[in-house]
Amino acid sequence: MFLWPILIVALIVYLFTVKDEIGTQKKDTPMDILKKRYASGEISKEEFEEMKKDLE
Repeated sequence: MFLWPILIVALIVYLFTVKDEIGTQKKDTPMDILKKRYASGEISKEEFEEMKKDLE
């Protein structure tokens, strides 16, 4: 009987902790996406430089 309230509080704390971790996932910025595209070979250096100038 004494254990139930402790377990319920622990479960609530755990659920809020997991929710916070999910909500704080890093989103890629446009510059991050551009760098990834260049690194993977999707775009040339000239295209990268032009798009980089547009973003800045």
